[in-house]
Amino acid sequence: MHPVRRTVCLSFRKPLNKNRKDISMKILDYTAVGLAKAIRNGEVTSPEAVQAVLTQIKEREESLHCYVTIDEEGALRKAQEVQKKIEAGELTGPLAGVPVAIKDNMCTEGMLTTCSSKILGNFIPTFSSEAVLNLEKAGAVILGKTNMDEFAMGSTTETSAFGATKNPWNEAHVPGGSSGGSAAAVAAKECFFALGSDTGGSIRQPASYCGVVGMKPTYGTVSRYGLIAYGSSLDQIGPLCKDVTDCATILEVIASHDPKDSTSVEREETDFTSALVDDVQGMKIGIPRDYFGEGLDPEVREAVMKAAGELKKKGAVVEEFDLSLVEYAIPTYYTIAAAEASSNLERFDGIKYGYRTEDYTGLHNMYKKTRSEGFGPEVKRRIMLGSFVLSSGYYDAYYLKALRTKALIKREFDHAFEKYDVILAPAAPYTAPKIGESLQDPLAMYLGDIYTVAVNLCGLPGITVPCGQDKAGMPIGIQIFGDCFGEHKILRAAAAYEAVRGAFPAPAKGGKKA
Repeated sequence: MHPVRRTVCLSFRKPLNKNRKDISMKILDYTAVGLAKAIRNGEVTSPEAVQAVLTQIKEREESLHCYVTIDEEGALRKAQEVQKKIEAGELTGPLAGVPVAIKDNMCTEGMLTTCSSKILGNFIPTFSSEAVLNLEKAGAVILGKTNMDEFAMGSTTETSAFGATKNPWNEAHVPGGSSGGSAAAVAAKECFFALGSDTGGSIRQPASYCGVVGMKPTYGTVSRYGLIAYGSSLDQIGPLCKDVTDCATILEVIASHDPKDSTSVEREETDFTSALVDDVQGMKIGIPRDYFGEGLDPEVREAVMKAAGELKKKGAVVEEFDLSLVEYAIPTYYTIAAAEASSNLERFDGIKYGYRTEDYTGLHNMYKKTRSEGFGPEVKRRIMLGSFVLSSGYYDAYYLKALRTKALIKREFDHAFEKYDVILAPAAPYTAPKIGESLQDPLAMYLGDIYTVAVNLCGLPGITVPCGQDKAGMPIGIQIFGDCFGEHKILRAAAAYEAVRGAFPAPAKGGKKA
């Protein structure tokens, strides 16, 4: 697979002197909430923060490939506008002036939005997704669009038509996926936070691999309007950021009822930052034995159980329990996701927008050649799988059976949440694999989502928080998930764990080279 197009506009007129560079590095150490506070207090300006990030991008991007598109001029211009509003007292929110990156499957008006696919290599939307609009209203500054697995189909960010993203901790390893570009950008300080989408773990798994915080909210909490669909019943937008405080704050900003999205839920309690208390006294935490069986790396198991022990020391009631039907989550997920993908991707035909083959004879041949040339191997694989399970004679045997199994899995979680406030588990069975390993065996890649897909099938909220490192220094993440609309509980548990864990290290400057 060869890069099709990669738009990066970085034109620095003057080299930064050493003093200026030191100031930039200090700025990059801020969390998103910390930076916004510093801007409000006049300690730093939004244009300075944007310039610091652009400088970091200039240094790291050539090797990491976190972005598909970077809008340098637009970001600097927007930062100036936002700064004036902050100084005039018109913008006082907790994200005002903060540079943010957007996963490249969310429409942004006037900015290339490709889903990291050749078939959308020239697509510039005329509108922005609701989540992006909410960030812009809050005064966040859009830097550009992050790389991803093509159409969010993958777990490594290697299926992108624009080349693979590398893990900032070690460039020989993947950052996870499909929101790998967003996770890597946050870890490498190429933005202060980013938006990702989670269909089967695509926020939580790369967050684990890259040592950052990532959260998938309850289905319907964040509008899907403007999100280019993969699996419509599974997709949900969420934040990737440096700590739990940032996570709760960002979620407050992007959560909203949207009549343009039929699945959007009108929620009254979206004051997620109120859950940021260092107190889990009496909280009941369940640990599913089914998540700790064969295939789990011993180092990951040890780190997760150690984290559970820390919460127990703080007064939480921690118990192991049996969560049945976990083994059916993967086949159920990939049946439903592929079926929905097959339907959703029918719209990309070369007629109204996107790539169209140059050499064709007749309309049918144009459809066939456009889609054959425009989609990558993994997308084609899932479209074919989805078309198969939806076909006559197989619909009942596969798709309907998957829907029934999904209902049974949801019932098991309902029973679990009658007893437990949250469930604690690994985010992934192992740390970030090396580049090239997963693509050799697609089935192994699919099985890597074993701990995350059930949350999407059931519409549950889940968060990943860094909890340790393996012997090679690669991050390990702990996953905490709760019942529908239970974000406050999982944020409370995550904040309490983060408080006892202390600061998590950042990747070494420049990371390990491949």
